[in-house]
Amino acid sequence: MRGARILWAAIVAAGAASAQTKPDFSADIQPLFARKCLMCHNGKSAQNGVRLDDGDAALAGGYSGPVIVPGKSNESKLFQRITSTKKGFMMPPVGAPLSEAETASIKAWIDAGANWPRAEKTAKAARPAHWAYQPIRHPDSPDVRNKSWARNPIDSFVLARLEAENLTPSPEASKTSLLRRVSLDLTGLPPTPDEVKAFLADNRPDAYERQVDRLLASSHYGEERAKKWLDLARYADSDGYEKDVVRPYAWRWRNYVIDSFNRDTPFDQFTIEQLAGDLLPQAQTEQLVATGFQRNSLTNREGGVDRKENRFDQLINRTNTASTVWLGLTMGCAQCHDHKYDAISQKEYYSMFAFFNRSDEVDINAPMPGETGPWMRSRPAYLEEVASLKKLYDVDELQTEWENYMRAAMDTPGKDLEWDFSLSAVITMFDRFQEILKTPPDQRSERDADAVFHWFIANTGPLKDRDRDRLMGIRDLRRRIARLDERQPKLTEANVMAELAAPQPAHVAIKGDYRSPGVEVEPGTLAALPPMPAGAPKNRLTLARWLVSKDNPLTARVTVNRLWQDLFGRGIVKTSEDFGTQGDKPSHPELLDWLASDFRDNGWSVKHALRTIVTSATYRQSSRVRPELKEKDPENVLLARQSRVRLEAESIRDSALAASGLLNPDIGGPSVHPPQPKGVAELGYAGSVKWTNDEDAKRYRRGLYIHFQRTTPYPMLMNFDRPDSNVSCSRRRQSNSPLQALNLMNDPVFYEAAQALALRVNQEAQPERRIDYLFELTLGRDPSSRERERVQKLIDQQATSMAKDQAQAAALLPLKPQNAAWTTAARAVLNLEEFITRE
Repeated sequence: MRGARILWAAIVAAGAASAQTKPDFSADIQPLFARKCLMCHNGKSAQNGVRLDDGDAALAGGYSGPVIVPGKSNESKLFQRITSTKKGFMMPPVGAPLSEAETASIKAWIDAGANWPRAEKTAKAARPAHWAYQPIRHPDSPDVRNKSWARNPIDSFVLARLEAENLTPSPEASKTSLLRRVSLDLTGLPPTPDEVKAFLADNRPDAYERQVDRLLASSHYGEERAKKWLDLARYADSDGYEKDVVRPYAWRWRNYVIDSFNRDTPFDQFTIEQLAGDLLPQAQTEQLVATGFQRNSLTNREGGVDRKENRFDQLINRTNTASTVWLGLTMGCAQCHDHKYDAISQKEYYSMFAFFNRSDEVDINAPMPGETGPWMRSRPAYLEEVASLKKLYDVDELQTEWENYMRAAMDTPGKDLEWDFSLSAVITMFDRFQEILKTPPDQRSERDADAVFHWFIANTGPLKDRDRDRLMGIRDLRRRIARLDERQPKLTEANVMAELAAPQPAHVAIKGDYRSPGVEVEPGTLAALPPMPAGAPKNRLTLARWLVSKDNPLTARVTVNRLWQDLFGRGIVKTSEDFGTQGDKPSHPELLDWLASDFRDNGWSVKHALRTIVTSATYRQSSRVRPELKEKDPENVLLARQSRVRLEAESIRDSALAASGLLNPDIGGPSVHPPQPKGVAELGYAGSVKWTNDEDAKRYRRGLYIHFQRTTPYPMLMNFDRPDSNVSCSRRRQSNSPLQALNLMNDPVFYEAAQALALRVNQEAQPERRIDYLFELTLGRDPSSRERERVQKLIDQQATSMAKDQAQAAALLPLKPQNAAWTTAARAVLNLEEFITRE
């Protein structure tokens, strides 16, 4: 402490002496900044947003505010830091500190007005030259030698690269392989034997294109596209974190996604509706439902969590998700500091964050067809009976008393700990409770008033100093209201977003900590990209329109790259989540631009883009690995063949159910609970996760509809690498583990599928065709003579064994023990690598 006082005295003395000789910026200050500061505070690496290589930027300050206050060195953070000896605060943080003379020079310069000559101002940095930030071009198809191979412009771009590498394309896949491939890619389901036969018998030149059009018109197409989008949107049926409360109407947004893809809603409209559907003029219910995209972020309902922290975390998640989904950038790296590699400052990050900071979560009625009529007819009688019960139990008076206590706890925390605890419990589980309670009862919406009433009768608060007998009577009221609610026809609800009437200011969070607000920021985009329209409102609608504007070079590229990834197992840019400088460069840059421009020029039609790709000769190639390709292009970057890709988790399950005839093809609706291993749900917090197996047709619905509980997810989906739904996932990883084989052999769904498949084969095919039919149902082809022989041998062996053990036969196939051996054969085929692989 004494040393610090001596240092300060020396600086003051030196400052007094130097004040008589005014420091020269170019001779005294600029070289000092260059030696001691510019390593961390320059145009490329501006720690905490502070630049000392540019006059205007230096005087503007950083993310914590101004660092130089002209004429006031003692109030300048720059001077405070260079004179400090506190680790973590002093500057420079490493190396020798500034000498007394150097510190005195800076002090004198600041006190003299911190003059920074205009001649010394650094020129404004040019927009980054990174390939992904350049405008999308529409390149002409390149000339190729083998012109007869190309079916559309895609093939010319691919073939030009192959010819440059002295490679040739692979021959076209067989018709059976091709139909199975495109069926799985477009609908997630294998073709039926009848569909295969019809395609094989169709000799028209456009027979394949007709199959593509049929699949794109299928309602199952929307389900397959939705599966990919749900990964990006981090969809789940629960909140996450410790309590992981179920979201009973999360599926309503999923329905919107399926329907949108089936209608081929233009992708720009699809984008705008999900980011800002509530801000569209005269927004329709489905456009409001669309904003449920943003509601997929996690919600922490632990009692001790600061609600401001939870909201901050949700906004961070929404900002990062929008960046991944539409820009293909790792903006999350700028939450705590400027991005280390890409042209994204921390201030720009929080400017994007600010768009989402101006909205809040709300729930609305979003009835499905057929729900409104019964609800509308019964509603008057319901409200009349509720009003009668309220009067009988003096609810209005008791609820007013309760609300007063709650407001007192809000206004004077710490005065009454019991009511503090009650308030903490309600604001944790009841979204927007404080906002509603501050609204006079006669100004609350019917929905809000009903929610507060139902919470009150279930949680009447502490009994002290209150009429115990009347409050105990509320228990009887609660039971009567519950019975009344149970009889009342329900309306489906939706979790959506709405703009705040009074937008909250947004600030840079210093070091990413919500408790350390820095400078205030306005909603804005990245300087590395074209600007938003001048004068446009700074809201989510403007952001959404900017993302899909023709000037934005990223959204179209990022989107078509993912479509390509879905159809080849690898994007033209392998790192489909990262188009920044640390991501992979495109293997075929001109092809990527052609696809992106064609996508935009054709009305952002996803179906058009997919049809263009799957009808190309490139897509139709055989996936067989040729020796020269294995040596020269093991990852199939050059596209001299198709890729063999293991089916995604949901498609593996769906394929087994489809082959067995068990699949329930219903589209949309609430999530389902098929059988899962005992003990999984019990892993949830304090036994709060309830999983009751569906025993009706819902048990056999597609994997897309399986209830996804974040803390205890469905094991089969996770074994086959479904994302955890905590953050946006642009590409699923693929693992191989023993658990996967055990899953296919022993999971109740696959075991049941094998039993049903055995019954189906025996009921629908003559004895001499049963093995052939087994292969047609599962693999979409006939077996080879060797395969037929081996399967027959397995069946014969199993039949002999089971003839000696009738109990085993009955366990394998209770309905027809005499055919139990076929269950074993069905299990074997369902476990083939070919069955779970798209050729």
